Amino acid sequence: MENFSLIIPAAGRGARIGGPIPKPFIEIGGKTILEHTLSRFTGAEGLQQIIIATSGEWVERVQAMEERLTEGIPFHVAEGGEERQSSVKNALSEVLDAVDLVVVHDAVRPFVSLDILIRCLNAAAEYGAAISGIPVKDTIKRIGDGGYVVETPDRHELIQAQTPQVFSKRVLRDAFHHASLNDFIGTDDASLVEFAGGGVKVVRGAEENFKITWPSDLAMARKLLTDGF
Repeated sequence: MENFSLIIPAAGRGARIGGPIPKPFIEIGGKTILEHTLSRFTGAEGLQQIIIATSGEWVERVQAMEERLTEGIPFHVAEGGEERQSSVKNALSEVLDAVDLVVVHDAVRPFVSLDILIRCLNAAAEYGAAISGIPVKDTIKRIGDGGYVVETPDRHELIQAQTPQVFSKRVLRDAFHHASLNDFIGTDDASLVEFAGGGVKVVRGAEENFKITWPSDLAMARKLLTDGF
């Protein structure tokens, strides 16, 4: 497997779920969602470094995870920003010089498989950038002013993007620099590479690799993690 650094942005507040605790720090079965997510990577061959970007009030909580989860892998906590993009940018400055590939993965996507990670790493090593994604099942409508439908894109040309998203370190740093120069804010890291004119290879993801966004997602995650997924 390719050598890589892992960046996990964990500074979000999780407003759509509600409650006083940010989503990454909600506990399920005695571990936070962030810890469940990290556990999917710590045994992966090629992992050289873990960087968690989080907000100031949760830094000590994240640092306490090092001994329990990292198995001697170099571990850094970076300052999280108001936007995900700022968090990843701060974490990117901590990536080891010797590492060529950078994996960015959502803190609240704890069901990623090793198979998806390996295929994304291999694709990024070949093409410079790769993301996991799944086909869109529903018909998608684009709406305009007044809430009227203006277009129905061909769903066979659409995917639902997931993480991990994997990049050559040079490609990702160049994309962030280009975005900064142009005041561009993307919805994910791949969109910065696209904005800079780079190509992004899509690797087939999995439906079970879902992101915990809504209360129903949290309920499903509790069931799966309690059942030992």
